[in-house]
Amino acid sequence: MKLRVGTFNVENLLTRHRFEQGGRTETAAAMSLFHFPRADERDAVERSLAVALEDDKRQMTALAMAEAQADLWMLQEVDSLASLQAFFANYVHRIADHRYGHFTLIDGNDRRNIDIAFAARRDLLGPGQVRAVSHKELSFAEAGLYDGDLAALGIPRHGKVFARDCLEIELEFGRRRLSLFGCHFKSMNNGREDGRQVTLPVRRAEARAVRFLIEQRFGHDWREANWIVLGDLNGYRHGLGPLAEPVDEGISGIEPLLDGFAVDPTRTLPAHERWTHFRRYWSEAQERLIDSHMPLDHILLSPALAAANPAPPIRMIRRGLPYRVPLDPRDPDRSMGKLATACDRYPRVGWDRPKASDHCPLTVDLTIP
Repeated sequence: MKLRVGTFNVENLLTRHRFEQGGRTETAAAMSLFHFPRADERDAVERSLAVALEDDKRQMTALAMAEAQADLWMLQEVDSLASLQAFFANYVHRIADHRYGHFTLIDGNDRRNIDIAFAARRDLLGPGQVRAVSHKELSFAEAGLYDGDLAALGIPRHGKVFARDCLEIELEFGRRRLSLFGCHFKSMNNGREDGRQVTLPVRRAEARAVRFLIEQRFGHDWREANWIVLGDLNGYRHGLGPLAEPVDEGISGIEPLLDGFAVDPTRTLPAHERWTHFRRYWSEAQERLIDSHMPLDHILLSPALAAANPAPPIRMIRRGLPYRVPLDPRDPDRSMGKLATACDRYPRVGWDRPKASDHCPLTVDLTIP
């Protein structure tokens, strides 16, 4: 049996105009150019602008998903089941070859209410063939993960492990079974340059927790079972330096999933092709702009699936990324003054926005033994 499995951080697929905690929205830049003496007038204009921007963005998100043509999707940063269903009905299904259903979303732990969601082709599965379990309540103590590094961050022993959730989806295809563990690990951004290092203990605990859940689920047979860990893991060991030279960035936090456990199929790709996210930022320490192409999104296979798929076809759909992102990290001229050709992007993609997302979809074609 062959399946195309995909993961995609769709970046704030929301039904809410603003986050409850406030903060900057994509409309803030345009709104800053105008003066509105009345708060209600400003709010009405901002809502109209937000709807227009969101429509452009979601057309591009849908284009990326239509191009990917995945049979199964694990999505991150989805606001609610209602927004998920509306997005597929009004955007994806208007342009994609596949029709999706079996939508699953369980509210997780994220303070912004951005959750993990699942969707599958309608014709692929029938009633009773999809089972979903949330692990959002799992604590550090329950998983035996609490340590001094977590204590130093002020995290309590009985605190919840997952910053969002680990959404377990069990699928039945006749005699074949496949379990997906959808994740969105703790962000590396804490407003400081050392955010990656400071937040490392949390991601490491999340990775160990996923391993704990899989070992609990399958027992001694975990190597022979068909399971996949996928999602935005916010972790990578090697970034890309000048001319796409791999740079060892140090421990990422997701090593517990990789060291003698799951297999990363992208290891068969050249280093310059593995990235799914781009960041350009000013480094105070180095006093210069830093370009960073990062493989933050992952599809990790059980040993059994990896053995059945030693070199599976892999795709990263990058045409929805904004023009500010250099699509080829090997290009010696990676300055922001160099524009890509129009065919590199979907129509109406902007320099910074609109865009499909700040991540790109990742898909892997698998034979399920």
